[in-house]
Amino acid sequence: MEAYKNEFSNKEITVTYKPCVCIRAEKCAKELSEVFRTSIIPWINLDNTETTKIINQIKKCPSGALTYQKNNTKKAS
Repeated sequence: MEAYKNEFSNKEITVTYKPCVCIRAEKCAKELSEVFRTSIIPWINLDNTETTKIINQIKKCPSGALTYQKNNTKKAS
């Protein structure tokens, strides 16, 4: 059985999904379905909307199964 990676990144953030923590409320998919798609793998596509909208939705996750961190945006010299 293939295990799917639970980290998803765009240029600004990396989102981590913890399936063992998720209570399957589907709040993310109901409120931001262009990013959180329950019928497609990979089910999180961070390129489908603005990063600020994604962060705001992650903050609404009732179980804490979705988290994010800002990517290092420092330019190499």
